[in-house]
Amino acid sequence: MKKHNYSAGPCILPQSVFEMASKAVLNFNDSDLSLLEISHRSKDFVAVMDRARSLALEHLGLEGKGYQALFLQGGASLQFLMVAYNLLEKKAAYLNTGTWANNALKEAKAFGEVIEVATSKDAGFNYIPKGFSIPTDVDYFHCTSNNTIVGTQLKSFPTTQVPMVCDMSSDIFSRVIDFSMFDLIYAGAQKNMGPAGTTLVVIKEEMLGKVTRYIPSMLNYKIQIEKESMYNTPAVFPVYVSMLTLEWLKDNGGIAAIEKINNKKAALVYAEIDNNELFKGFVANKEDRSTMNATFNLVDESMKDTFEGLVKEAGINGLNGHRSVGGYRASMYNALPLESVQVLVDVMQHLKSKG
Repeated sequence: MKKHNYSAGPCILPQSVFEMASKAVLNFNDSDLSLLEISHRSKDFVAVMDRARSLALEHLGLEGKGYQALFLQGGASLQFLMVAYNLLEKKAAYLNTGTWANNALKEAKAFGEVIEVATSKDAGFNYIPKGFSIPTDVDYFHCTSNNTIVGTQLKSFPTTQVPMVCDMSSDIFSRVIDFSMFDLIYAGAQKNMGPAGTTLVVIKEEMLGKVTRYIPSMLNYKIQIEKESMYNTPAVFPVYVSMLTLEWLKDNGGIAAIEKINNKKAALVYAEIDNNELFKGFVANKEDRSTMNATFNLVDESMKDTFEGLVKEAGINGLNGHRSVGGYRASMYNALPLESVQVLVDVMQHLKSKG
């Protein structure tokens, strides 16, 4: 039986994508060669890379608007470094809303002055700061749209006169946003897009070439754009699976359609957390709750073994919270069906009936 997969990443992907990807591993494009052994310079794979980059811009509504899409390696963690390497000349502003935002801020400090405009660290990052101001004399403002560990999400983004950079690793392609408000977006593939191993970077080209420092070729966005994500051998399999997932999203109505499903999933699980006295949510303010990652705890820890036994019996996988916060985390990425969320809710209700 296929499990109900709540893993935070690497995570669930569409079943049809798994099936097509597995066929390509054995015989790619009827070539009698595996996708894993063909040249990344071959006509067939160049077409994959071009299609993946094109689909990313299409879904984000950024085609023909001066943006380029790249598929790079090193995860979002390398982008913490690359963003500052390419964009930070003197000073940058960062919103610190979680572990990954904090790590991005830390890396940027190696390249210039970093201003922390606001943080929720005082409460374990369980809320989104509001009412902060962004200096107008910074090179860029950086934020993290969704905080996977604690389950908070920016529901709106500040209006600012400076370029805006966003780490969207855990909620990209999940909701309708005016993506043109961002000058650079990056996202690790292993949430809503593909397997671990590649990272999407979408950047407005006019942002580049403004720093005076030498940028190593592998870390230089301009060079990566010139080489069309092939300065070195790309992560062939993750890029291919990302392309398949973006095709799946398009076939299913795009971001607008998946957002409606995601909202239903989130509403279902949060309603149970709120109405079942055996559970309590981790996030302080309901308006800050993530649609992608619902975090919660048992009120009575003595019920832990019983609850986790029911979870296992129901075929639910990956529900444990991040090691730094504990509890439980239901990661409801695009490919998780509504039916899987109902299974979790049924388990939570069953625990209540047993109590």
